[in-house]
Amino acid sequence: MTANTASAVRYEMPRAEYPRPDWQRSEWLNLNGSWSFQFDHENHGLAAKWQEGEARTFRDEITVPFSWSSPLSGIGSNDKGIAWYGKETDWAPEDKESKVFLRFGAVDYKCDAWVNGQAVGSHTGGYGTFEFDVTDVWAAGKPNQIIVRVEDFDHAHQARGKQGYGEIRGIWQPVWLEARPQNYVRDAKFNTRIDGTVEVTATVVASIAGKAELAFSFADGEVSHRAEADLAEGSNAFRASFAIHEPKLWSPESPYLYEGEITLESAGRTDTVSTYFGVREIGTALVGDKNYRWITLNGKPVYLNGTLDQSFHPTGFFTYPTDREMQDEIYLLNRMGLNFVRIHIKPEEPRKLYWADKLGILVMEDMPCFWGDPDDAARAAYESEALEVIDRDYNHPSIFSWAMFNETWGLKTNSKAASLTSDDRLPHNYLPETQEWVRGIYRWAKELDPTRIIEDNSPCNYDHVESDLNTWHFYVNGYNELRSHVTEVVEKTYPGSTFNYIGGNTQSDAPLMNSECGNVWGIEGGAGDSDLAWHYRYMMNEFRRHDKMCGFVFTEFKDVINEFNGYYRLDGSDKQFGYEWFNPGMSVADLHSPDFVVIDAPPCRTADAGGQATIELLRSSFSDRYHGKTLQLSWELWHDNLGTRVVSESGSEAVEWNGYGVNPLASVSLTLPSQDAVAVFAVRLTSPDGRVIARNFVTFDVRGGKEQGAYEADGRIVSVPVGSYSASEWPHSWHALQDHKVNGGDTGYFAYEVELPTAEEQQAVYEIDLYFEASSKRLLKRNIGETEQAKLDISFMHGKLADPEFNANTYFMTDTERHEAKLNVRVDGVLVDTIVLPDNPADSRGVLSWHYQQESRKLEEAGSYGYLCRVALPSALTARLNDSRKFKLQLEAAEGGLALYGRNAGRYPIDIVVHCKD
Repeated sequence: MTANTASAVRYEMPRAEYPRPDWQRSEWLNLNGSWSFQFDHENHGLAAKWQEGEARTFRDEITVPFSWSSPLSGIGSNDKGIAWYGKETDWAPEDKESKVFLRFGAVDYKCDAWVNGQAVGSHTGGYGTFEFDVTDVWAAGKPNQIIVRVEDFDHAHQARGKQGYGEIRGIWQPVWLEARPQNYVRDAKFNTRIDGTVEVTATVVASIAGKAELAFSFADGEVSHRAEADLAEGSNAFRASFAIHEPKLWSPESPYLYEGEITLESAGRTDTVSTYFGVREIGTALVGDKNYRWITLNGKPVYLNGTLDQSFHPTGFFTYPTDREMQDEIYLLNRMGLNFVRIHIKPEEPRKLYWADKLGILVMEDMPCFWGDPDDAARAAYESEALEVIDRDYNHPSIFSWAMFNETWGLKTNSKAASLTSDDRLPHNYLPETQEWVRGIYRWAKELDPTRIIEDNSPCNYDHVESDLNTWHFYVNGYNELRSHVTEVVEKTYPGSTFNYIGGNTQSDAPLMNSECGNVWGIEGGAGDSDLAWHYRYMMNEFRRHDKMCGFVFTEFKDVINEFNGYYRLDGSDKQFGYEWFNPGMSVADLHSPDFVVIDAPPCRTADAGGQATIELLRSSFSDRYHGKTLQLSWELWHDNLGTRVVSESGSEAVEWNGYGVNPLASVSLTLPSQDAVAVFAVRLTSPDGRVIARNFVTFDVRGGKEQGAYEADGRIVSVPVGSYSASEWPHSWHALQDHKVNGGDTGYFAYEVELPTAEEQQAVYEIDLYFEASSKRLLKRNIGETEQAKLDISFMHGKLADPEFNANTYFMTDTERHEAKLNVRVDGVLVDTIVLPDNPADSRGVLSWHYQQESRKLEEAGSYGYLCRVALPSALTARLNDSRKFKLQLEAAEGGLALYGRNAGRYPIDIVVHCKD
């Protein structure tokens, strides 16, 4: 059989592409696909010499490279323990003198391999790439039996990371065979500087001593370097340095890669490796007169708009089903205007890192944690794993930081807790000797990779020891609470401060950034599945108020098994944030602009109609692209008046956009509308060529002070509170938001007795329009009397399944899945209209449902809102009502349920409005 290249692999083969685009040879065979498989929980296999048998004889079949616990593996068993794999192939390299290597992307946890009954190697560790030289036992032109035995027992010392969403078990990254000459390039590390200097440290392994030439050729030969070397048998270190004239720098905005080849000519053979590098420098620096550092990319400050990525897929778990899905992940991040992702407590698959390099996203890569005590076994396992990760991923220009630990997981000596007195016990049982080990790990990583930012521990317990980044985690809900918290952290951050450090250690001038934040765990019982858009906008606004802050990590990129706070659903489908309703064209990406206008105000304020308001604005710049230019800042104050958009004030001014950081802009004074309204103050920043750079907004609940409500309408208004119905009939119904919202489902009605103005108040009524805000109502399990609720404990960190329908905080955020209802409107029994209510939405448009939440740590149908419904009563019916001056209004859900929003709920400040025109 001839050599197999990536382009020749069968389409049906899972993950058919070469696994390592950063280090790729042309002659290889993909071993993904069907393998024979068998569990060996009683550990009989070795004694029975399964390793010496035929690879096809195991009784089950598994699809590699998927964890045996995942659906795509075809096994779908979460059993831990021992399993055997078998594969037969007659592949042979084209050159019979070539070496043959059996390569594994990753296997969890202990792996032993045999070829044709002969042991070829062992490896321990769940995340590192490894290989076995099988040349001496490989039979050219004959069927070769590959047998793999894996142990995965979830030992306490095992560096597992946060696997609980779906366990990594057994082979979980691609497996392949690869041919190389007798002398070959084992690895090469590229260190680059923005002046174009490239330094390479390579390792050449030689079976034949002698002269050799090592050549580097990149960018279609534009960058090239050749050097001669004398090779000794075994491992040979090689260093080279060359310069690029006018280098093209790598950044998320311009992710240029120098793609090319390393070629070794020796012993009459050529070893060619396709690889790449990016020219970029990561660092921290004091800028201007600041006494705190900022993170820099290519010598300039960069603001890190980031998110936490669990890298979990529902069918492959931590193995992506296709290369396209990895590529799409980076696209979805870029689409949000994010420039940074934190891979959570695990290293990422090399191909996904390739797409991060290629498409442009910065990566903070975590080391996987262990969950037992930090004893000798755990430390040794961790150190081995961390070394493999850094060695494997060193050349990816996208990776700017290594996070060595997360939230003190694995650093707590829980076994000693019972024996310690309260005087002896340190917070979270994080003992001094462990702190010193962490310091040692930080310094070891700095020595191993001086080109990147190293974080000792990404903390939620204020327990840094020594770090290049001063980060912290928080999950705080509520505007005032969040503002106070962030301000306190910023004020306590300065060189010499003991805040956020443990064991007598103090802060340096390391950059301050957040490394986890969100509104999921800051709510009593967790947030269930609820709108995050409202919270997210004011959180971004608060961050950008402080130029000491260099960025954030939002939890998280996609929903996972028990956390429903992603920008996207787990399947990548969209959530609707609703910002475009407030400020046309606005999306989440506007909040991530390097040049941003901060509105230093609460997300919503209660105010009197016709009153005055002053808005404080700040400019926040973490890019020099517009420095020295004049930008246009425009604003408008608008509100909705019973379905008509009214702009009451607007203005603009030219702004000189100079310098990094946060500085005040001119404040804006406003006169609020003279009626009940949700008034929106919206700003946009525009470049000299007319491109919108950033948008932002805040709102006001303007109250007219009249019993029936104050609206700009001819005639008279009668307002009927939604909670004042005279009759109702539903299988399930309830009030919410202090009786300003009523819900019923899934079929039924609310009936109201409506009193029109008397003849003395209004002589004749010629037209009657009804206005009300309504949505469908999706009944959750808790709404229909089911009460089971999972207890929140550490098992949620291990992926414990949560059903959000039991969670008291859940109100599903608007997404691509709709829940439609049909609403019949009857007046005195006569059907006057049927309205389709498209959904039961909840997002930032539910201003009043957010503004009137009673507790920040408990959500009551937060962000929920409806659609403004207008019903014109028939003329004949209106004529009769001039006599009776009253009618019965019945709002009836034929299917899909019904929610009605009153004055202090939803997005329109109205109850049921009866507009009587004369």
